[in-house]
Amino acid sequence: MISRIDLRGDALPEGPALRDLLPRADFDVAAALEKVRPICEDVHHRGDAALIDFAERFDGVRLESVRVPAQALADALEALDPAVRAALEESIRRARLVHREQRRTTRTTQVVPGGTVTEKWVPVDRVGLYAPGGRSVYPSSVIMNAVPAQEAGVPSVALASPPQAEFGGLPHPTILAACALLGVDEVYAAGGATAVAMFAYGTESCPPANMVTGPGNIWVAAAKRYFTGRIGIDAEAGPTEIAILADSTADPVHVASDLISQAEHDPLAAAVLVTDSTELADAVEKELEPQVAATKHIEDRIVPALSGRQSAIVLVDGLDEGLRVVDAYGAEHLEIQTADAAAVADRVRNAGAVFVGPWAPVSLGDYAAGSNHVLPTGGCACHSSGLSVQSFLRGIHIVDYTEDALAEVAHHVVTLAEAEDLPAHGAAIKARFGWKVPESK
Repeated sequence: MISRIDLRGDALPEGPALRDLLPRADFDVAAALEKVRPICEDVHHRGDAALIDFAERFDGVRLESVRVPAQALADALEALDPAVRAALEESIRRARLVHREQRRTTRTTQVVPGGTVTEKWVPVDRVGLYAPGGRSVYPSSVIMNAVPAQEAGVPSVALASPPQAEFGGLPHPTILAACALLGVDEVYAAGGATAVAMFAYGTESCPPANMVTGPGNIWVAAAKRYFTGRIGIDAEAGPTEIAILADSTADPVHVASDLISQAEHDPLAAAVLVTDSTELADAVEKELEPQVAATKHIEDRIVPALSGRQSAIVLVDGLDEGLRVVDAYGAEHLEIQTADAAAVADRVRNAGAVFVGPWAPVSLGDYAAGSNHVLPTGGCACHSSGLSVQSFLRGIHIVDYTEDALAEVAHHVVTLAEAEDLPAHGAAIKARFGWKVPESK
């Protein structure tokens, strides 16, 4: 069901050579980009009419309006299963606790007497959030996107999710209920690239946004790439990933169940075990079969995911080699199931989120740890972070110098301007002092 990659015996290569040995899903955003281009431009030129036509084409439902009525949000919350409501409310509470602590504060540095630089943090004016609605419904993604935007102080927050024919063209009612719980009352029935285009360009019913965040399929990723530069994005999210670094102390039942938990997302989902224990590898392989047989989504998601080229058991000589492998892989989710897991986790450099020990599975982070589950995929954890309050803030430097403070450094500024052959830069300094640069004190 799952392949093996044996990296024992020989010295591990460095950098890209090691990454090339590791499993990864095929995810060609560039190819998808050419297919979403005409869709995005149609939304640009025809606005809501294009969104309605694309909803009929892609989602099988003819919309009367793209904007979801306020009453539909209230009705969805009223009809929500009380147990689901309680779980969502607890997820929101925990996410707010964590994300509230991320807010940056204004700081002023006195560089010299009379010369200061202040860095203030300002939220983007408007953000469009995306909640997928394909194979599964993701109210948890509504929380993970809305909470950091709200805690950052974004004044205008809107959300889009695909229309569902089963629900009369509205997004899934649990998505709507989550919006109601969060106080997000501007919601649109739009999916995939059309939703990103709606936020990027704006339409008759939806003002344009400065930024679009949220997970989605390859068409969402391609649309985000198409609009990069026009709008801010969180990431071009690819298929979900779990990597588990485990030794002989790990419980194969736990390891197998956690691999399956991510495999059930999508046939391209990646499930990778890195271990120095052949006994654990054998036990996990043996454990996968009955656990897979006992769950749902077997043939359409889990089996293709576990048997695909993106999933494998990677054998290494020891823990140090295992850490090198998981750092090269840069997993979206990385579990550490080893002896002294906290110390091992502290050595990890590249991961979207790290889950320490047997009682912190990825599923906890997906819903109720308080952390954010919108995380970098495809190895991007080597250079990028997950969604946070900082994602929605812009740092602005405020430079405030007196005449004396400028005079003190003026000769250095003029010297550097002339060294770069930009004399007008120096002239802008000289003009303030009667074209004679003050001598350094």
